[in-house]
Amino acid sequence: MIKAYVLVVANPGATKTVRDALVAVKGVVECHEVMGPYDIVVEIEVEDLSEVPIILGEHIRSVSGVESTTSLVTFPG
Repeated sequence: MIKAYVLVVANPGATKTVRDALVAVKGVVECHEVMGPYDIVVEIEVEDLSEVPIILGEHIRSVSGVESTTSLVTFPG
């Protein structure tokens, strides 16, 4: 299992809407609003590393209100 953490910056006032959209994305297992330089932390679990760019590009970055993302992909154990 591959895990990735995505740190999301959302447009001001859109954080809850963005979070609600991200919770529905296949592969997302945790999604939390946070305080600090990022607005949302998303945890993704997938079977194959090749799934991560698809989820990021087609299902997370495309959500209206997402300004930017930073991705942290874990090493398989």
